[in-house]
Amino acid sequence: MSIAQIVEQALQDGYLTPVMEAEVGRICDNASELSIEEYMALDKLMGALLTGEVVAIPRKQFINVMEELVLTEAIARIAEIEATSESSLDVGDIVAYALNRLPPLYATTEEGASFQRETAQAQMKELISQQVNEAIGRYLDRPDFFPERQALSKSTGNEVERQLTALLKTYAPKFEQNDNDP
Repeated sequence: MSIAQIVEQALQDGYLTPVMEAEVGRICDNASELSIEEYMALDKLMGALLTGEVVAIPRKQFINVMEELVLTEAIARIAEIEATSESSLDVGDIVAYALNRLPPLYATTEEGASFQRETAQAQMKELISQQVNEAIGRYLDRPDFFPERQALSKSTGNEVERQLTALLKTYAPKFEQNDNDP
């Protein structure tokens, strides 16, 4: 999507979503110089944001309380294990495994989050502990078959190009693009 298309969509909807905002940022970061049309579209968007014609939606209007509970449990268990052994565990892998096996507990207010937290601690403490323990067990028993795997990180814009290049090098090592090719 171009900046002009994003701005038109935002004006039509009355909202600038985080995805739209990120796309505008990506385009601006990757362009060495913006065109006059792109500057005009950005100016139009700024005016609409300032007048309230377009409202920017905050990045996160809700939280998953289960993430907080699982992370707290996982960190406590991992600290115990790492203190008594030579093992080094990846918190992200363990938390993701456990969260994929537990129900989400979303809240949009502090009161809702407190309610979800209290309810989960009263009714799901054992289940959370069980899933974190299972995640740790799976993590410790996993084979080391993908040592080159990369953790998720913020996209810098060139990620897709780098991944595609690496993929092509792996699966088409003898292919060379010729400048004379169509």
